[in-house]
Amino acid sequence: MKEIFVVTHTQSIHHEEDKVGGWYDTELTARGHEDAAATAERLMALVGGKEVEIHSSDLRRAAQTAAAIARRFGQPVTETADLREISYGVAGGKPQAWLDARYTPAPDDDRLDFPCGIDGAETRRDVAARVYPRVDAIVARPCETHVIVTHGFTLTLVLAAWMKVPIEACGFLSFPAKSGSITHLRQDDFFRNRAVVSLADVSHLTG
Repeated sequence: MKEIFVVTHTQSIHHEEDKVGGWYDTELTARGHEDAAATAERLMALVGGKEVEIHSSDLRRAAQTAAAIARRFGQPVTETADLREISYGVAGGKPQAWLDARYTPAPDDDRLDFPCGIDGAETRRDVAARVYPRVDAIVARPCETHVIVTHGFTLTLVLAAWMKVPIEACGFLSFPAKSGSITHLRQDDFFRNRAVVSLADVSHLTG
C-alpha cells in the first residue's frame, strides 16, 4: 500500500506582512514553528513506525516545516524547486494590494496558459509541468510512505498528479487548504485505486 501525506507549510512571515508569496522566500513565524511541530506530531501518529521519506519545496517556509517533521521522524529531507509555490514574478514580495490591483484572472477559455498580467509569473501549466514529473518520481520510489511539504496553490496540482488527471483537465481544479494542513492519499495493493482519504485537515492545530 502506498501512502502519501501532503503538507502545506505553516505560517510564514509574508502572511503576517500581507505580502505576495510565490517565490518570495520568507521564513516561518514563531507560530509557524509551533504549528510545524504540531504537524509533525500528527504525522507521527498517522504514520507510526513505518519507514518514511520526506520531500519538500526548497523555499524556506516549506523547508523549515519539513525540517520539523524530519526531526520528529529522524529522517533527512529531499528538497526540490519542483514543489515550489506558483511564481508571481515581479509581484513576489510586494504588498498584496499591489498584486490585487494588477492581477487579471484567467478567462474560462484560457485557464492553463493565461499570464494574468504579471511580468515573469508562472502559468498554471508551468507549475503542472514541474509538479507532475516530481510526484510520479516520488510515487515510483520503493518506500511505501512519503511526506510531501509544499504550498497552497501547488497542493492542487500535487493531488491532480496523484489522481492522474491530465494537465489539460486542470484548468478549473482547486483544493483550498489552510497553512499546516495535512492531506492523506492512499493507493491500495489490490484494486490499485488512488484515494483521497482526507483533504486539508487542520484539526491538529490550535487557533
